[in-house]
Amino acid sequence: MKKLSLLLAAGLLILGGCADPSTTEESKEKAPSSNQNESKKEKTENEKPEKDAQPFKPLEPSEDAVSLDKTLTEKEQQNIPEMQAALVENPERTVPVGETLADGVKDPSDGPLKDHRLVAYYGTPDSENMGILGELEPEEYMKKLKEQTQAYSDADPDRPAVPTIELITTMAQSEPGPDGDYVRMTSEENIERYVELAEKHDALVLLDIQLGTDTVMEQVKMVEKWLKHPHVHLAIDTEFHVAEGEKPGEDLGQVDGKEIQKAIEYVSELTEKNDLPDKFVLVHQFTGAVLTNKEAIQPTDNVEVAINFDGWGASADKQALYGKYIRNEPNQYGAFKIFYDKDVPVLEPEDVLKMEPSPAIINYQ
Repeated sequence: MKKLSLLLAAGLLILGGCADPSTTEESKEKAPSSNQNESKKEKTENEKPEKDAQPFKPLEPSEDAVSLDKTLTEKEQQNIPEMQAALVENPERTVPVGETLADGVKDPSDGPLKDHRLVAYYGTPDSENMGILGELEPEEYMKKLKEQTQAYSDADPDRPAVPTIELITTMAQSEPGPDGDYVRMTSEENIERYVELAEKHDALVLLDIQLGTDTVMEQVKMVEKWLKHPHVHLAIDTEFHVAEGEKPGEDLGQVDGKEIQKAIEYVSELTEKNDLPDKFVLVHQFTGAVLTNKEAIQPTDNVEVAINFDGWGASADKQALYGKYIRNEPNQYGAFKIFYDKDVPVLEPEDVLKMEPSPAIINYQ
């Protein structure tokens, strides 16, 4: 696949009116003034329905967990080389160690990423080769996911981590299939199973769409009914979006940031209309080519955005590319993907969290 070779080589009306001539002086005194009426109407129109709290529970740090900054400092003093690099490899660091927002960027939402870090296990029950989710039964999967999530809560107790299921909902195929779009959707039964599993464990769900020759918006609408769940969010896999005459996996895909922004705004409107807790959209990127017009991707007041550096290989190279595509091309939040069987070495949580900005989402395959 080109992805592998490329990596290895390298989103009032103001009421007025006349007084009723039949109004008595007494009733005039008791009745609110026109200005008062206008003020009340304006207040009512400007008030938004109160949203439910975020439907998840982070895994609280262990009692003996210490702050990330202190951990790195102590290990540096012990002359552990990789920890020395954490504090000196980037002398121009612009955000504190552990900070997840890009330099100078704000988050006006009350979304999951604002005060927490997410740890996700990626995959589909339809394949054992597409990630750990397809390798394990649901409860065993959740057990392992929570163990990995706990490691991040302990590594950075100031930002407790939340277990997150990243379910491939529409999977790219090498053949066109009955719809001719090179995508096969997992069964509704599978989606429901993992949405319910997350709810049972106070976790979150990311529905990952791989596009094929279909459009971003068509795919988003296919999963819309699940996005109306308060704990369900959206991930977009850019590399699998190919042009007519191309095949996912053989030809490197590409998505225009303007199309991703349409999806972000759609999710934003969906969130507002259904009085849902604020959401986030994760956008996968492993090379510059798979994501064009990246500057068009912008968060909203109720939808956070994270760009996920995706790909496997030498971990030092991956960290450098995270700096290139996330730190140097800041959006809002950064995310980082780890391959248990293909990364060399598999990074420990402290190594992941020292990057700038510190990844708000870490997903494992």
